[in-house]
Amino acid sequence: MTDFSIPTLETGRLVLRGFTQADFELFCAFYADDATARFVGGVEDRRAVWRRMAAYTGHWALRGYGMWAVVEKQTSAFVGYAGNWFPEGWPEPEIAYGLLKSAQGKGYAVEAAGRVLRHAYEELDWTTAISAIDVDNEASKNVARRLGAVSEGTRPVSDFTAEIFRHQSPQNYLNAR
Repeated sequence: MTDFSIPTLETGRLVLRGFTQADFELFCAFYADDATARFVGGVEDRRAVWRRMAAYTGHWALRGYGMWAVVEKQTSAFVGYAGNWFPEGWPEPEIAYGLLKSAQGKGYAVEAAGRVLRHAYEELDWTTAISAIDVDNEASKNVARRLGAVSEGTRPVSDFTAEIFRHQSPQNYLNAR
């Protein structure tokens, strides 16, 4: 077994930490709701969600980075996920994020994804990053734009058509924050 640890990141209102068994029920709720799951593979049953959570955790062992569970700092409530994502077959390293319906509209996605992008540039030495966003996911496109990302057009990614948003260079992003 590969030894790995998942760092904990913080923002003003959020903690990004490794997934735990305690996150499973709310992660299942995310994937049981078409409103939140439709742009990230669709509704999934509990077994598929378990495999997804295990894949997110295993990505850390294989790549040295991955998805975090996002929790509110004040309540410790699970509100979604965000992370550095680059599975086999993906076009480039990605900044990815998703929130429970109850956590949307609070600026959490921008806050979490911004912290993830900073981690990618400062700790992982990434020189570029994308967000591959379903062409119909306007809310996620707005998050990418708020982070300074620019659309490069659409292309097939895995099993969906994505609009590729290119994030700012490390120098531009870090100097602007």
